Amino acid sequence: MNRKQQKLPLRLILIALFCVSISNLWAQLEEEYTELIYTGEVNKKGSSSAQFLEIGIGARALSMGSAFTAVANDVTALYWNPAGITQIDAISVTGTHTEWFADMSLDHAAGIVPMGNGQIVGFSLSVFNAIDKQTVRTVTYPEGTGEYYSASDLALAMTYGLKITDRFACGLTGKYVRQQIWHMSSAGYAVDIGLLYKTQLKGLNLGASISNFGTDMRLAGRDVRRAHDEDPIHYSNDKINAMLETDAFPMPLLFRFGLAYSFSPFKYNDLTLAVDLLHPSNNVEYLNVGCEYALAKLFFLRIGYEALFDQEAESGLSFGAGINYKLFQQTALRFDYAIVDWGRLAYVQHFTVGLSF
Repeated sequence: MNRKQQKLPLRLILIALFCVSISNLWAQLEEEYTELIYTGEVNKKGSSSAQFLEIGIGARALSMGSAFTAVANDVTALYWNPAGITQIDAISVTGTHTEWFADMSLDHAAGIVPMGNGQIVGFSLSVFNAIDKQTVRTVTYPEGTGEYYSASDLALAMTYGLKITDRFACGLTGKYVRQQIWHMSSAGYAVDIGLLYKTQLKGLNLGASISNFGTDMRLAGRDVRRAHDEDPIHYSNDKINAMLETDAFPMPLLFRFGLAYSFSPFKYNDLTLAVDLLHPSNNVEYLNVGCEYALAKLFFLRIGYEALFDQEAESGLSFGAGINYKLFQQTALRFDYAIVDWGRLAYVQHFTVGLSF
């Protein structure tokens, strides 16, 4: 065997060792890169349409940390637990205004009418104003084209509640949801289902609800129209209109389960403690807790905390106050105020006014 033939196996061995080393190094680098990029759990935040449906309604409930599923004894129960409206025995209306972030706002109006025999119906309208009359600017026309665009959302709902026994009630809501931005819009339908049970232990209520179980929503309109040339190489016709198709997204499905306990520590003093467990389709599970103190059923102080165990939540501490003033023998005026701490996004204020006849 000559010297050249002896060197050949040695070269092959060295090449094989080099390839194995490179392979191990690449696997190690890939593992370190993966750990660097994916440092936390992957969640589904922002993956739903009609996100405005997740903004709570009613200053009273929001000041209690949104722990209202098993309380739900005013008109805003239409949002939190439709079965709760069966606890109201008078015609009632309410209106809520929320100062949202970046000059956005949410306005909500609702009313309920008892029908007798444990039946009650309710109506509600929510309008979210995101952008109002903003100037359309382009590279060619930086000062504006003379057009304006807006963005808003709307939810119109009707609710039926039934008191099955003196302890157990259910409710069903059907709603129409619409979103619009400039010449684009999407629409969908959804239902809410609620249950409320008053246990044999006086003051202890259990509540559960499913919200926004409905269709997917897809934006469509003339803003996705584009001029299209089927054969750009040979130039056929670049004036043919084609419509782009946007993705469809589900509504923010939400499961709630709540407990509430009310008692009177002293005469003319009432205290309500509440806790809600929430399982959203676009986030992790979390807890809301809240407390309400009532003096002679006239003045109210409330405090709560939202999104416990959600490590990425911005919302947290909430508090507020309310007054329930009897105008006439059968007419009462209610005013509630809430402020919620949203961390880096600052505070959000909620105002609610209600009348019962």
